[in-house]
Amino acid sequence: MKTTNASGYFAQYALIVSGSALFAAGFQFFLYPNSIIVGGVSGIAMIINYLTELPVGVMTIVLNIPLFIIAWRHFGTKFIIASLVGMLLSSVLVDIFALVKYCPTNDMLLACIIGGAVKGLGLGIIYYAGATTGGTDIIAKFVRLKFPYINFGTLILLTDAVIVLAFAIIFKKVEGAMYAVITMFVVSKVIDLVLYGIDNSNVCYIISEKSDQLIEDITDRLHRGVTILEGKGAYSHKNKQVLLCVVKRTQIADIRKIIRSIDENAFFIITDAKNVFGKGFGDISDNK
Repeated sequence: MKTTNASGYFAQYALIVSGSALFAAGFQFFLYPNSIIVGGVSGIAMIINYLTELPVGVMTIVLNIPLFIIAWRHFGTKFIIASLVGMLLSSVLVDIFALVKYCPTNDMLLACIIGGAVKGLGLGIIYYAGATTGGTDIIAKFVRLKFPYINFGTLILLTDAVIVLAFAIIFKKVEGAMYAVITMFVVSKVIDLVLYGIDNSNVCYIISEKSDQLIEDITDRLHRGVTILEGKGAYSHKNKQVLLCVVKRTQIADIRKIIRSIDENAFFIITDAKNVFGKGFGDISDNK
């Protein structure tokens, strides 16, 4: 999310505030009262809380201090300040919500699914705003500098697994750890849903003897660009044109109708494209 003026900064921090509130609500109202461990620094703080009764939010802030000091040199002041706000808000709200003593369900399965969804929604909003809540979020940010093709949610899932394993070993609560795995999966999927959306695009490859007519219909009727790739049949040794076209998932039925009406013998391949940037799709400069 880019911020270029006062209204942009206001929108960014409004998202961070709302995301922090959702994160804290998912944790404190669903996960913590049902002893479902979470990952990251919050999970470490939760383990310390079980051992010493020190507040989770306070311990989260303390554990994040060295990570923020290290991250300051790599990610710049703007990112660090936004993440610091996200970390402090979410940590403080966790301890404030703890005073409410509210737990809408004691069903472990419901708690891990709903709590994971609410927490994941909050984290996704914070990430979308160009911030994190510190902890393993910053570690994931470091990893993505070297491996940018790995989704944020996947990285969080992997780092959280280490904390859950530690919880299971220390407290010998294997069942709680199993529920935590479900929570982590839900959190990961919701984060990716917020960051990357549900309307994934598709890449279409079309091999046809009537490529000129196909190009005309696809561009005129679907308003999608087509790229011509030069190919050669391995068996026939004939030169062929391979049409490459990226469309929204809702347009798959339309492009199939076009191909069927023009050349029923066409070879048509559809593959998923999770992230597409360019005209008609995502903004390549949007740093999500």
